[in-house]
Amino acid sequence: MKINTENAVKLFFTNPSLEMVYFESIANSIDAGATEIELKLNIESYSKPETLKVSVKDNGIGFTDKNFGKFSQLLEVEEEDHKGIGRLVFLNYFKTVDISSYFEDRKRNFVFSNKFDGENKVITAKENKKETILLMEGYKKDKVKSYDYLKPTSIKKSLLLHFLPLFYSMKIENKKLQIKIILETKEPNKTYDFFNQTSEINVNQIQELKKLTFSDERIDLFENLELYYSINKNYEDQNVITALCIDNRTIPVDIFSKGGIPQGHEVIFLLYSSLFKGKTNASRQELTLTEIQLNTVKKVFREKAAEIINKEIPSIQERNKAINESLVNRYPHLQGYFEEEVLGIIDRNELLQEAQAKFFHAQKEILDATSLSDAQYEKSIEISSRVLMEYILYRNIIIKKLKSIDKSNSESDIHKIIVPMRKTLKKENLVNDIYNNNAWLLDDKYMTYSAILSDEEMENLVREITIDGDEVQKDSTRPDIAMVFSSNPNDENNKLDVVIVELKKVDIGLAKKEEVISQLKQRARKLLNYYPNRIQRIWFYGIVEFDKEFIRSLKEEKYLQVFSSGNHYYKELDIIPDYDDDLLIPIGVNLLSLDAFLNDAESRNSTRKGNHGDLEPVHATAYSS
Repeated sequence: MKINTENAVKLFFTNPSLEMVYFESIANSIDAGATEIELKLNIESYSKPETLKVSVKDNGIGFTDKNFGKFSQLLEVEEEDHKGIGRLVFLNYFKTVDISSYFEDRKRNFVFSNKFDGENKVITAKENKKETILLMEGYKKDKVKSYDYLKPTSIKKSLLLHFLPLFYSMKIENKKLQIKIILETKEPNKTYDFFNQTSEINVNQIQELKKLTFSDERIDLFENLELYYSINKNYEDQNVITALCIDNRTIPVDIFSKGGIPQGHEVIFLLYSSLFKGKTNASRQELTLTEIQLNTVKKVFREKAAEIINKEIPSIQERNKAINESLVNRYPHLQGYFEEEVLGIIDRNELLQEAQAKFFHAQKEILDATSLSDAQYEKSIEISSRVLMEYILYRNIIIKKLKSIDKSNSESDIHKIIVPMRKTLKKENLVNDIYNNNAWLLDDKYMTYSAILSDEEMENLVREITIDGDEVQKDSTRPDIAMVFSSNPNDENNKLDVVIVELKKVDIGLAKKEEVISQLKQRARKLLNYYPNRIQRIWFYGIVEFDKEFIRSLKEEKYLQVFSSGNHYYKELDIIPDYDDDLLIPIGVNLLSLDAFLNDAESRNSTRKGNHGDLEPVHATAYSS
């Protein structure tokens, strides 16, 4: 049997590993009826992989004529749960496998390699015994990928996981099987627990598993399913095994969320079904169930395991409930999208990502529709309410950020949160710019601006309210924030609304606070030259921190206190726009504390949340000239 090992392994084994050498050799020994197996690894040093030798000795029936005949032909199997190609893995890692086997009263020797053509030598045995030894030499790889592939304790864990269904069935049937794993090395490395050592597996000492028999028509209409499980406290070695049992081996299936089991627990769940028989590829590394079948199996597996986990570890339910409540409170717009059938402890981030993905998919379905059915229309109303609620949540975060402002912050810190400084935002870029400013903090209607000028020169603001081609006087003073509202600023008959906002940082003296009034008056003189021909209304806001001295100053100037959730004072001031004209034009000036500014915004924001975030009408106080 001449074999192109490299091509054969690529064909049958998509992800080979050194562990598979152990799995296949142990499986062959068990198939041969062995009750005692010795797996020995000999290597000079971890850094010298070329010195690795692996021997497997067992007391099975050996290479009888029948067994040797099957071994000599690939894919020759008698049962559905055998694949007939496992031995190819040996040649993927080693150049030769020297095999010596005592059977009946004879002994057979042969070398399994790429050149193997069935040649073997059989002699009469001097000893009457049952013993087969496979000696693998000539390691082909440049390195051994992990110390765990050589350490007996790690190999034991891998074998227990891989063969747990078989081992447990042997335990139930009171069969004997003992596996000894030995490592011999000349250069140990205690840092990695790599030294001469021995570990053993005795199937009679495998822990007891509980059994749940149930039926589920989603998997099989006629056959029962069996779920073997165990949940124990183990503070030294936490271990979680969830697997499908197929052909006496396990195929791990991930049904737990990350970190789904509390620390200090060892958990095993093994699901059996007649549907699974033979449903792995040739290497037994991958399932051949269809995607629909696998998803159904996982769903049923998760549901049953969740019932058991919640009963056996009640603290999980309590913790999950708290996590769910925190998610709903933090992300109310995603309520109903959070997965309910979560096994074990909820992974908060994972649950949130899945909910966001579902929400995005629902949005995409509506936005991609060329026309809406009645059901889709109802869905679009629900989704729009959720999107609005999400927007309100972000606005609350921004308000919270502004509320953290204290005297250590500069004026620009407040300014930048409302609108980025030295920026002009235009109506034509509204889709992009609307996410770069928070003009809604003053009032939601200000989000319909034609232009927002942040810390821009006054002459630039004047250009926004004049007709193209009009001469504009040089003026380098800078209003903190100016907003212009118009459906068409180039239409001479279209009137404009303008908002002027001046900011003062926290913890400044009285003179600086009163300065904001002077600044607003200066802006008014410039703008009122265009009133009422181009400007129909102007709102003036000064945002400044209040104290007793400033309040007294405002009262002396006949400012009136306005109902608000903080300090808010208002007065109409008479402005003379032109030096040569005594015409007085009244303007309304609003002076607000930072608290009033933010608390009023928060109140308006909160009233927008009705059932499922429905909008409710809100009217902000505004004063026109």
